[in-house]
Amino acid sequence: MATLTSSPIALTSLIGGCDSSNKAALHPSLQEKAANLSADLQNALRQNADSPAFAELYQALGEEISHRSNQFLAGIEAYRRHAYRRNLPPVDSIHTMGSTQVLDFGGDGPPVLLVPSLVNRGYILDLSEDCSLARWLAGQGVHPYLVEWGMPGDEETQFGLEDYIRRLTMVLEDLAARHGEPVILLGYCMGGLLTLSACLQVPQYVSRQILMATPWDFHSDGGTQAGILGSMQPWLDWVVTTYDMLPTDVLQMFFTLLDPLLGLKKFTRFADLDPASDQARAFVALEDWLNDGVPLTGPTARTCLHDWYGDNLTAKGTWTVGGKAVLPENCQVPTLCLIPSGDRIVPPASAQALADKLPHGTTITPHAGHIGMVTSRRARDGVWQEILQFALS
Repeated sequence: MATLTSSPIALTSLIGGCDSSNKAALHPSLQEKAANLSADLQNALRQNADSPAFAELYQALGEEISHRSNQFLAGIEAYRRHAYRRNLPPVDSIHTMGSTQVLDFGGDGPPVLLVPSLVNRGYILDLSEDCSLARWLAGQGVHPYLVEWGMPGDEETQFGLEDYIRRLTMVLEDLAARHGEPVILLGYCMGGLLTLSACLQVPQYVSRQILMATPWDFHSDGGTQAGILGSMQPWLDWVVTTYDMLPTDVLQMFFTLLDPLLGLKKFTRFADLDPASDQARAFVALEDWLNDGVPLTGPTARTCLHDWYGDNLTAKGTWTVGGKAVLPENCQVPTLCLIPSGDRIVPPASAQALADKLPHGTTITPHAGHIGMVTSRRARDGVWQEILQFALS
């Protein structure tokens, strides 16, 4: 890799350049501070350009930037070379509807249906031998099933959210008949919006509901996420119209914009790990899942982009499924809301807005992030136990 220059002029453009084009990418609360910092740096350069101490400072700064850049690239290469491959014992599929499968993890006790988001593979809840919420639950006195939505195929090309929710209600009816009792329904992230709607449509098949990091008020963060999407809206509409879907790479780009330095930080740390360590294996397992995303069909993408993030119809009480508004205040089943305090994908205030409307809701706020709440080393003794306790109560 070419070493970054320690030239004051070059580093000024790297650190201090804050013109109108890149300043707009900053949060409004930081724009003035960034502009002032840029001006101060420019003044310092003009006044101290020939100072040996200043030159030494820039030399050290350049070396640190070069070191961190090399560490970042080394981390990426170490991830690419890592030998880990997900290889878990297979489980039976009891339903196949188009690309959708329902996986049966066995076990004794009440049925629990795990419903992930449409934009990620369901195996985040069955990630590895050391980290599988589904397999763990199967040994704890419940009978878990997992919805794997799969890659949209010919049958799903024009699927909207109502079509996916219809599949969900069919699965609930079948499982309730199989077990002779209503089902405990668990929705994760976007999956929680699907489960809430399904629960409202067929409450007779649902005994309890668990909502994990489920968004509701899409403007709760002051419109930051909606603003990011709003600035991209013409291009996103063109992509959806052209390809009749929202590709995985575009979705990944949006999540990257929510925390632009996350990739830099995590791969830099990974470069220092022993490849044979459990921590390195866990990192690779999770990163493989993150890179195994699923595109959204065109109709579904339009609902998410326009109705949810754009117009915030959920929080306004005007998001409809099957001609009826999805109103959490009408949900009569006991519901556990798990709202991770460190969530950057679903702001806690967004999920809390949903919890506040549920008449029989209980809220727990684990000290975790959006994904870490189910995959971190603390998840088994924290969130997993909370899920089990609520399911068996």
